Amino acid sequence: MNKTTLIRLGYGLLLTALLAAPQVAYPVLLMKVLCFALFACAFNLLLGYTGLLSFGHAAFFGTAAYVAGYAMKAWLLPTPTSILLGTLAAAALGWLFGSLAIRRQGIYFAMVTLALAQMMYFFFIQAPFTGGEDGLQGVPRGSLFGIVSLADDLNLYYFVLAICVAGFWLIHRTIHSPFGQVLKAIRENEGRAISLGYDVARYKLLAFVLSAGLAGLAGATKAVVFGFASLTDAHWHMSGDVVLMTIVGGLGTIFGPVVGASIIVILEDQLADKVGSLVSVIMGCIFVTCVLLFRRGIVGEIAALKQRYS
Repeated sequence: MNKTTLIRLGYGLLLTALLAAPQVAYPVLLMKVLCFALFACAFNLLLGYTGLLSFGHAAFFGTAAYVAGYAMKAWLLPTPTSILLGTLAAAALGWLFGSLAIRRQGIYFAMVTLALAQMMYFFFIQAPFTGGEDGLQGVPRGSLFGIVSLADDLNLYYFVLAICVAGFWLIHRTIHSPFGQVLKAIRENEGRAISLGYDVARYKLLAFVLSAGLAGLAGATKAVVFGFASLTDAHWHMSGDVVLMTIVGGLGTIFGPVVGASIIVILEDQLADKVGSLVSVIMGCIFVTCVLLFRRGIVGEIAALKQRYS
C-alpha cells in the first residue's frame, strides 16, 4: 500500500469519525470546534505558509458574523446565501486591509493589521445594525433550501461539517498547488522569489484575501450555530486566540491548527465553570509550555519524531 493510498484511507477514517461524532459528543460543542478549526487553518495559510503574522484576523471573523447574522435576521435571506454574503464581505475587507498592509514586513505588518482590526472593532460598537455591546441577537438558523430545518442540532452539525470540509479541502488544494509552492518560497526567502520574477506583493495579497475569506466563512458559520454575533468575535483577543491555536497545534502543518483549536476550545468549555477567569492563565501557561518545549507544536513535534526514527 503506497503513501497516497494510506493518506486517502486516513482522510476517509477521519471523515467517518466526524460523521459519527454527534452520537458520542454534544453537537454544539463539535460545531464550535469545527468553526474555530477552520478559522485556525485560514490563519495558518497566511502565517504558516506565507510567513505573514496578522494580529487582525478577528476583524474578518467578526465582520462575516455580523453580515451573515444581519442578512438572516433583517433581510430574511436563506442561510447558505447569508453565509456566502458574510464570506464575501470578509474577503472584500481582506483585500482592503491587505492593500494597505501588504508592503510592510515583520512587526510593522502585524501592527498595521492590529490597528485596522481595532478600527473595525470600534466601528462595530457604534454601528446601529450590530446591537453595540449587546451584540446582534436572535439570529435564526433557517433551513437548507427550504427543505431541511437547521433548527435541529443534528441537521445543523452535518451542514457545518460540509462547510468546514469544503474549506479544509480548499486550503489543502491551495497549499499543494503551484500557487502554494510560491507562497512557501516567499516564506523561506522573499528576496530569491523576487529575483525569480514572481510578483511577491500580488501573491501576498491573494493569500491575504483567501485567508480573510476563509476566516469569514468560519465566522459566518459560527453566527448561525450560536444565533448571535458579538463584539467578542471582532476583539483583538480573538486574534490572539487563533494565534495560540495555530502555534499549539503546529505552525505550517495541515492538521496542526485543527488539533490546536480542538484542544483550546474543549479546555475552555470544560474549565470555564470550574476555574472561571483562571482559564486565561491556564491558556497562557499552555502557550508558554509549547513555545519552550514544543516549538513545532504538537503535530509538528510528532512529525519530527516520526521522521527522525523512520
